[in-house]
Amino acid sequence: MAARENPLAQFIIRPLVPIHIGGVDISFTNSALLMVIAGLVLTVLMLAASRRAALVPGRWQSLPEMLYEFVAKSLIDDNIGPEGQRYFPFVFTLFMFVLLGNLLGLIPYSFTFTSHIIVTFGMAIFIFIAVTLIGIARHGFRFLTLFVPHGVPKPLLILLVPIEVLSYCIRPLTLSIRLFANMLAGHTMLVIFAGFVVPLASFYLVPALFPILIDVLLYFLELLVAVLQAFVFAILTCLYLNDAIHLH
Repeated sequence: MAARENPLAQFIIRPLVPIHIGGVDISFTNSALLMVIAGLVLTVLMLAASRRAALVPGRWQSLPEMLYEFVAKSLIDDNIGPEGQRYFPFVFTLFMFVLLGNLLGLIPYSFTFTSHIIVTFGMAIFIFIAVTLIGIARHGFRFLTLFVPHGVPKPLLILLVPIEVLSYCIRPLTLSIRLFANMLAGHTMLVIFAGFVVPLASFYLVPALFPILIDVLLYFLELLVAVLQAFVFAILTCLYLNDAIHLH
């Protein structure tokens, strides 16, 4: 199958600025470019909101304030509590980075860096290590009680403790695969249905409208999924922080 007909061709990482040091390829790629753009968009958005801050917010100030309230209240307060506010910068940046990565990937001829397991796993393993270190720093060896369910008969702990440890250790995998798989599947479906348009249009015009309609519906669904997956990624991070802080 030719690369232009392959629905997975959109996920190929291509070097834009080839860089090789000591035989190691550290080229600046299309994935890295979109990450930089996501960071710049977030920076510009926050600077534009803070430069002309007013009691009655304007258009540039309203959106960041809404996002601030959403992360501070719906994500942190509701899932961690007041103690979680010290981690607001981290959670907010993570949520916005994933959200912008998902949304930028919906622009035609763009690139979705959140559709790559190496990117999502990199974020997930960082979260896993950070949360574990926070738990150990706050509780010391008491952090290990996280793996001991309360009120369980002691003989059952022989079975349940390894299960709890295993479920804790696979968090980076479940967190990263959920985001990566949803982005990969959605974008693949968009390209597959778009590929039916030209072959059908070459024979009959009316049937070609059906894949176009499906693609339009899928696009709006992907917009919803892009926001939802950023929310899920951030809320699971908050739940992990809650475990580390409160040992629940």
